[in-house]
This record gives sequence, C-alpha cells and structure tokens, in this order.
Amino acid sequence: MTLSRAKSCGLGRGLLSRALHIYFLLTRGMTLGVRAIVRSADGKFLLVRHSYTPGWHLPGGGVENGETAERALRRELRQETGLRLVGTPALQGVYHNGSVSGRDHVLVYLCETEGRAEKQPDGMEVVELGFYALETLPEETDPGTVRRMREVVEGVEPGEDW
Repeated sequence: MTLSRAKSCGLGRGLLSRALHIYFLLTRGMTLGVRAIVRSADGKFLLVRHSYTPGWHLPGGGVENGETAERALRRELRQETGLRLVGTPALQGVYHNGSVSGRDHVLVYLCETEGRAEKQPDGMEVVELGFYALETLPEETDPGTVRRMREVVEGVEPGEDW
C-alpha cells in the first residue's frame, strides 16, 4: 500500500468515525458503550482493530436503545470475535470517554467466553484480532485500553476516565 493510499484510508476511517459520533450525539442524550476484557489461558488479552477507527481496542461497541449493557456485550463480542459469553460478566469499571464527547461512557467487563476467536474477521467492522501479552502489545493500542489491561494485571484502582 502506498503512503498516499494509507493516508487516504486513515483519513476515510477518521471521517467515518467522526460522522458516527456526530450521529450518536444528535440522536442520543448520552452515549454508552461496552468493552470486554477476554484473556487466554496464558493470560494474553484479546484485542481487535476496527475498520472505522484507528488503533487496537478491547472488543465491544455501543449499547442500542432498549438494550441492556449485558445484551450489548454479548452481541458485540459475538459479532466482532465469534466468542460466546459464559455466565455473568463482572463489571471492571465505568469510564468517561471525553475524547469522544462530554457525554460518552464505557462499561468494561471481565468476561469468561467459549468458542474460538475468529481468525478471519468479517473485514467490514473488524479487520484484525489477536491475543497479546501486555509486554508485546501492537503499536497503536488505544491508551485507554492499555490502562484497563494494567488495572487488571497490576491490580491498580480503576480510574474514572478512559
């Protein structure tokens, strides 16, 4: 991929991401998202790279009108990774995501799952996924995602901001 094409793809993703956030701001009083902390047997974290926003993130997405947070978590985890949530997830924390808007909040859950993470994501929403150790995270891992993983591994008190 040429540098100019890479820049235009990044610009397109950035514009799409911004447009989605503006849409949500206009149609919702407050935006609420969910993220899943899923770990492999050897302690690695499952991360996804979306087509519409830069960086690597915990799997998850928005809670739709009329949907509970847990239902959204189950839906997003299944759509993005192919994994099924087992039992009741444990709430890790509630975070304000001021980088998106002054009204965006993210609920992060520790999750037990079953199934196999899809090695070939659909490419429409998730273009890549994988399990990573905290010490060997991919470049461009979202800083809030790194903070959440450190809270789990190091037992640090969760902060309030993403």
